[in-house]
Amino acid sequence: MLFGRVVGSVWSTVKHPAMTGCRMLVVQPLTPELQNTGKRLICTDSTGAGAGELVYWVRGKEASFPFHPAEPPVDATIVGIVDEVHVQRTLPAPAKPPAPVHRKTSRKS
Repeated sequence: MLFGRVVGSVWSTVKHPAMTGCRMLVVQPLTPELQNTGKRLICTDSTGAGAGELVYWVRGKEASFPFHPAEPPVDATIVGIVDEVHVQRTLPAPAKPPAPVHRKTSRKS
């Protein structure tokens, strides 16, 4: 599943008959930190999401599953509306200090 924000809607007077009644929304993919990533795309909507809402969506064959038993020819569908986002990133491990360099020393007696 992928994360995104609904930024618009698509109106179509002519579409595949299996898509009759399917809403289509424009989604901006996001990172977990809510930063834009990638190009906007059009997703069918199985949840009733609205403009500005955070959603998660799927791609591929799974995109038609919410519309079962119909199998509309879609490749991206919104499958959930996000209520809250909690991101806890682990900090990268601190870099190990360089190993000490042992130099041969000459002793004068």
